[in-house]
Amino acid sequence: MSRPIRSFVLRQGRITPAQQRALDELLPKYGLAFPEPIRSEKPLVLEIGSGMGETTAAIAAAHPELDFVAIEVHGPGVGSLLNRIEAGRLTNLRVVRHDAVEVLEQMVPDASLAAIHLFFPDPWPKKRHHKRRLIQPAFVELAASRLAPGAYLHVATDWQEYAEHVLEVLRANPSLANTVADFAPRPATRPETKFERRGLKLGHGVWDIVFTRKP
Repeated sequence: MSRPIRSFVLRQGRITPAQQRALDELLPKYGLAFPEPIRSEKPLVLEIGSGMGETTAAIAAAHPELDFVAIEVHGPGVGSLLNRIEAGRLTNLRVVRHDAVEVLEQMVPDASLAAIHLFFPDPWPKKRHHKRRLIQPAFVELAASRLAPGAYLHVATDWQEYAEHVLEVLRANPSLANTVADFAPRPATRPETKFERRGLKLGHGVWDIVFTRKP
């Protein structure tokens, strides 16, 4: 049996004692176990690749009327986000430490999401690695099927060539419609990260792509 192509590589990044303690003590409290179905009484937003959790926690804190589920595989990031949830006493944010494609396939019902956030995914810039990019036609088809009519998919990247690739792939999906002609201005719902602010000061670009699920 051939192994699936992953959009991530599990690196042995250094984990702090506080992050490890969070994985041990807080993941059972705030985590969702694969493959139990995700259910919510509020509109549900799925964030794929929450990194160290700064943006994820800020958005959840600003929108108590929504529920959020963050998907992240790397231990330091999961631990950091768990600590943010605990410190902020966030009751509307949960974490899944698992592969995003399998989570969408097995944990998320059809047409159940209000939004999918995919902020600064790995662009895999080398041409031989492009097959590892998460935004591909099959993934977009899966993601679109999990969005409710009118719900949105928001991708942000600081890599222009990847932004153009994302725009092309999303435009090709018949279930999705762009909210603007091409790239969107940064929505107020996506806070700037410290790394993004630093990059903008250096003249680096950031591209937001926002599509909605057609009725």
